[in-house]
Amino acid sequence: MKNINNMTDQELIRIYENGDEKGLRILIDRHKSKIYTSIYMRVKDEFIAEDIFQETFIKVINTIKSGGYNEEGKFLPWVIRIAYNMVIDYFRKEKRGPTVVNSEGYDIFEVMNFTDDDAERKMVRKQTDVDLKKIIQLLPDDQKEVLIMRHFCDMSFKDIADVTDVSINTALGRMRYALSNLRRLIEEHNLTFQFS
Repeated sequence: MKNINNMTDQELIRIYENGDEKGLRILIDRHKSKIYTSIYMRVKDEFIAEDIFQETFIKVINTIKSGGYNEEGKFLPWVIRIAYNMVIDYFRKEKRGPTVVNSEGYDIFEVMNFTDDDAERKMVRKQTDVDLKKIIQLLPDDQKEVLIMRHFCDMSFKDIADVTDVSINTALGRMRYALSNLRRLIEEHNLTFQFS
């Protein structure tokens, strides 16, 4: 029999539907950083992001248990779409837009694996990450959203288009504008990025 950790998302959902909680636990562990990141980058608050993350999985659990899950092979985009809708609901309730995050709190760049560098390079990288986060926050929301989904959540443009309810060409265009605006903003702020 196949090792449970090597099973596909769909196989894990079937296991969970048949009463084995491990299936859901592995799915959450497998995708939690991408889902949490997609929420956090929109709400800019660690505690709100954690609440929305939990509410998202309550909805996921209820949908699966009621037999309403039918996104064959598309678990992550389906969950990110639910999280996206939960964020929209949160802002509707709060009747306010997201605020710009400061350099404290959850750091999106901590989920990425970097090679061991000497102390000076680590300091330069940390400052680069802080500067880049600030620049990304200056992008228009639709461009920022596509950039986050593509680069931090590793989503395909088709999945991004599905989640944001736009055409693939629109998603691609937003990404192109986001990258163009990032370059311009980096030049305007006289920033130099050193990536290894």
